[in-house]
Amino acid sequence: MLNPQARATFQDHFSAVADAYADARPGYPDALFDWIASIAPGSGLAWEAGCGSGQATRGLALRFERVHATDPSAAQVAQARGPGNVVFAVEPAERCSLPDHVADAVCVAQALHWFDHAAFFAECARVLRPGGMLVAWGYQDLVVPGALREAVAAFAAQVGPYWPVERAQVDAAYVGYAWPFAAVEAPTWTLHADWPLARLLAYFSSYSATRRCIEATGVDPVAVHAPAIARAWGDPAATQSLQWPMFVHARRAP
Repeated sequence: MLNPQARATFQDHFSAVADAYADARPGYPDALFDWIASIAPGSGLAWEAGCGSGQATRGLALRFERVHATDPSAAQVAQARGPGNVVFAVEPAERCSLPDHVADAVCVAQALHWFDHAAFFAECARVLRPGGMLVAWGYQDLVVPGALREAVAAFAAQVGPYWPVERAQVDAAYVGYAWPFAAVEAPTWTLHADWPLARLLAYFSSYSATRRCIEATGVDPVAVHAPAIARAWGDPAATQSLQWPMFVHARRAP
């Protein structure tokens, strides 16, 4: 259970869209998880903080014997899926239930901007074993084929004012954080997906900014812009190639 102090500080932007989030988010490249496993000092235990509905959890579970996956949103954890070597828990990243110096890796996928960084980094120092890895990554704005850009940009402009302020940290690729530990150079990856139209619209519906726009205006921006996006798309069953630029930060505990 999430303790009362954590509940007082946790800003939940995702419980209301937990169903859509679990089904609509893109997956991460296998090469990312292979790389994390290759630089960790062992393969016994990974802690994934801010696991959401488990987009990254399953990749970690294939490379580590055990995964402790935590998120402060009970609704997100209720949607989480993973194999038998994963334990999901409703816990804030700043207060993990793991004992000291047991984790080979601490991983954060598209979530670090929501954390109290000083408190979380202190937990990493406590939980990581000597030489353990902190790896945090995210992805930035969707890049669509040229024919879709105008229609998608119009949707993005409507929801833009409704993003939480923390979103700017993603746009900045987490530059300027007071990172702990020594840096480890990370490769560069891009997320790729071939989706039909319905999957893209579901992805847009999973935005916390979409929900906030609806709450503030009573207007669903996805419904407003779907006809123009559909016209630009063509055959709705046909897939389009979509991309998201990724950034990765890696730090090794002493």
